[in-house]
Amino acid sequence: MTVDFDPVALALPFKIAGMNIELRWYALMYVLGYVVGGYILANLCKRHFLKIPRSAIDSYINYLLLGMILGARIFYVFIYNWDYYSNHWSEILAVWQGGLSFHGAVVGMSFATYLYAKKFNLHFFHIGDALAIAGSPGLLFGRIGNFINGELYGRITHSYFGIIFPKGGPYPRHASQLYEGVFEGVFLFLILWSMHRRVKYYGFISSLFVIGYGVFRYMIEFFREPDSQLGYYLGGTTTMGQILCLVMIACGFAMMWYARKLDLKVDRAS
Repeated sequence: MTVDFDPVALALPFKIAGMNIELRWYALMYVLGYVVGGYILANLCKRHFLKIPRSAIDSYINYLLLGMILGARIFYVFIYNWDYYSNHWSEILAVWQGGLSFHGAVVGMSFATYLYAKKFNLHFFHIGDALAIAGSPGLLFGRIGNFINGELYGRITHSYFGIIFPKGGPYPRHASQLYEGVFEGVFLFLILWSMHRRVKYYGFISSLFVIGYGVFRYMIEFFREPDSQLGYYLGGTTTMGQILCLVMIACGFAMMWYARKLDLKVDRAS
């Protein structure tokens, strides 16, 4: 099977400032992720798990969008591809050319959540737990977008489910984008959703998301082609993604310890 989809969902028949106006599938996946995430946040408000007014959700999503874009771009530029951008400063802000890091997106959205929680005099965990649950399905949509674009493909495989990505050469490869989408966007969401009904203190869900994502992503990195500009580390056995995942897992356990110590009780009655 060969994946060669047109990444443009809709091309408008006019230009603005000499630029073609296109609506890409990848952007639509992000929009879908935020729509679904907003619905889940509203549901968590209704269940009194998310401690902000439902009317504040749209404003919170705006915070998340800005934090996500800034964090994802900063990580990609300075951690994943600094050798290139150090010589092409004018392209650092050109996000439309691609180049976003999920780990950076998590940091950016977490910082945005911290700032938003301060507006309501809440602890980060009061909103962070809801973000972890609502944001998980977006991982599925984002990876579907990567699959449509034929990017972030896996390593060469001779198995029967190998897929040929034109950008990856003539050999079948693992559809690592879909592997990530299923494990990080479906399984992880189901785990978090089932656990949020039982947890007795805030912070556990956020910690579990960080740990769970780190574990799933670490395993799937064995099937994913490493970034060409980075390659392997630690004797040619480990990718940068895996290194960042190990950091995430360690941070997740530290967060869990800290959350348990804070013991912010979940009060579903108010």
